[in-house]
Amino acid sequence: MRSARVLCGILLLAVVCYATIFGTIRGLVHDPHHRPVQGAEITIRSTTSQWTRTIQSNERGEFQLDTVPVGSYQVSASAQGFAAAPQNMVLTSGSVINLHFQFAVAPANASITVTGTPEIAPTDTATPITLVDRAAIERTPGANLTNSLAMITDYVPGAYFTHDMLHMRGGHQTLWLLDGVPVINTAIAVNVGPQFDPNDIDYLEVNRGSYGAEFGDRTYGVFNVVPRTGFERNNEGELLLSAGNFHQTDVDLSFGSHTKRFAYYVSVNGNRSDLGLQPPVPQVVHDAENGVGGFASLIFNANPTNQLRLATSLRRDYYQIPYDPNPNDIENGSIPDNGFSPQFPSIGLRDGQHESDIGVTFSWVHNFNSQLLMTISPFYHYNRGDYDSRPDDAPVATTQHRGSTYAGGQASFSANFARNSLQAGFFSFYQQDNQLFGAIFNDGSGNPPLLDSESPSANQETFFIDDKFTPIPWLTLIAGMRPTRFSEGNFSTGSTVTPVNESYINPRVGATFTVPHLRWTFRAFYGRYYQAPPLVSVSGPALVNFAQGQGLSFISLHGERDEEHQFGVIIPFRGWVLDADTFRTNVANFLDHNNIGDSTIFFPITVSQALIRAWELTLRSPLIARRGRIHLAYSNQIAEGSGTITGGLTDFTVFPQLSPLDHDQRNTLNVGGDVSLPWSSFASTNVYYGSGFSNGFPGQPYPGDYLPAHTTFDLSLGKSFGERFSLSLTALNVTNRRVELDNSLTFGGFHWNYPRQIYAQIRYKFHY
Repeated sequence: MRSARVLCGILLLAVVCYATIFGTIRGLVHDPHHRPVQGAEITIRSTTSQWTRTIQSNERGEFQLDTVPVGSYQVSASAQGFAAAPQNMVLTSGSVINLHFQFAVAPANASITVTGTPEIAPTDTATPITLVDRAAIERTPGANLTNSLAMITDYVPGAYFTHDMLHMRGGHQTLWLLDGVPVINTAIAVNVGPQFDPNDIDYLEVNRGSYGAEFGDRTYGVFNVVPRTGFERNNEGELLLSAGNFHQTDVDLSFGSHTKRFAYYVSVNGNRSDLGLQPPVPQVVHDAENGVGGFASLIFNANPTNQLRLATSLRRDYYQIPYDPNPNDIENGSIPDNGFSPQFPSIGLRDGQHESDIGVTFSWVHNFNSQLLMTISPFYHYNRGDYDSRPDDAPVATTQHRGSTYAGGQASFSANFARNSLQAGFFSFYQQDNQLFGAIFNDGSGNPPLLDSESPSANQETFFIDDKFTPIPWLTLIAGMRPTRFSEGNFSTGSTVTPVNESYINPRVGATFTVPHLRWTFRAFYGRYYQAPPLVSVSGPALVNFAQGQGLSFISLHGERDEEHQFGVIIPFRGWVLDADTFRTNVANFLDHNNIGDSTIFFPITVSQALIRAWELTLRSPLIARRGRIHLAYSNQIAEGSGTITGGLTDFTVFPQLSPLDHDQRNTLNVGGDVSLPWSSFASTNVYYGSGFSNGFPGQPYPGDYLPAHTTFDLSLGKSFGERFSLSLTALNVTNRRVELDNSLTFGGFHWNYPRQIYAQIRYKFHY
């Protein structure tokens, strides 16, 4: 009853943490004598779709629009007798862009256009942000394949893909937002499939650390998805078909259109390949995957002050778990006279994983006036991962099923007045899990089969308040706080862990300083975060007795607590933008994972301490010679942990000194670009370099604390045949350079990088 009351209360409140896809554009319009112009027409137009808004300046020459989605825009101002003065800008979520239009008198029978300097990046946030648009996703090699995360790893420093999971800034816990609403998922290492198909994304805003109090607690990264809406189409459809080696096929069909008040976008997709997860050896064995999905976005402008937004997505995927087929490999058995013992026998495994994900978000956006905005967004999310082995798998046939249901909502208020930009709101969700773990021991040990079932639940409530104060145009002061309460309940009878109830207040402060005329923006930030833990992993008496026989035990999982310091600078120069930062994150109860014996199932754990230090750099070019752009992302990072395991599956090991985490890679570099060629063709490329991840078995066979460095080269060539039809050819890892990326024991054991993949892609646009 208590859980039901909590859930009902949440749904009635319809509130969640504030995380938006909107920003604010405001400014002043002056005549040639620097007097305010009343009634000037301000037009804000997207550069990537047909989205447009028109407002007028007031008697003081001021204008403001609060509900501008993330993206690239051109803003123009016009009035009778005066020339228009357009300005280009990039808007990020929660940002406030201030523009100034100084009119020149329009000569008779002539039109004079005064173009302002483009706004390259926001100057009122301490958060380093990478914005990837639809055009970049379409052209970046491999980025628009259903299972690809290249739109993140190619552009975001410190982001990489290893042991089949995305890591960023030295941690696992990242958060996806759909249309500005969090897609809550507290589980770790349950899913390997994608959260969204890249073809359904208009903009991807990647925020890495230094979040204000309104933006959540996932310290390592927040991926804010601005979905396609139909504003870029008029009764148009698009068919995307890919086919390549490893019997790869990838199909996406979408439709979209809009009127002045309504826009819709829907898509369906399917994919399959004989190459799914990162294999444990250079060969590709038992590694097929397939999946289907769908997406829909609906927007309705009821009137000038009310907008309704609905977004929904669903996916279902299956992955075979690859294995090492060579009995003489170090992974499976000892090699004569080398003194090495088996590291992770996988030759007998024939495992597979089914995954499903359903999400629905609804938002009501209401403008009380030009200064006050309210957003209310209930949401629902269901996520499942079912790992199964054949009953005769050796040495252990394992089963782990986990389904998680999340329900909640969000309410937030945004007020822009005087020199303040104030955010306040409330976040809450209810979670119900169903977990099943089973093991059959085919190793001759005589251990009886295990079967354990749990149905834990939890709820979280968070309040936040955050303010950006701009006393002078080139200085912004940021301060906020985020109290959070997390509570577990409904554990099964006989569970050996104690429900967790935690409350924390997390302060956050920052500042940005823009040097006048030079336009360099310096930023500084200090903040604390609380990340809710996964619900209790399986811990029934039978499993606990077995774990104890292996020298292991289960203890309560507590939330991760992070303290972050960050400093950075943005340097624009003739359209080029260099963004550099350095950060230090001190972590208590660092969330990681561990496994029992030779089972390929792994369980969430928390480590008492972690320290992550890095400096990062991104470089983005303007359009060079009206043909091409280049980008660079570099990270020099140290991710270390020490102490003891404080929650989850523990072996009681003590690490008194800091040592590298299994996903620690000191240097990560991506350099790429695309260029438009004659005859409506293009070429795009990306070069990735990694210095090597930490070595879990030094000397067996690789010496030293790190695995070998590795470099890959990707290339795409494409051509358009008119407005409707285009063709491209892509090669990933062109040189087929193969290395062992990782020897931590997760899905299928070790992990090598992907072999060379070559595929052709056809894009066809049509009207209906």
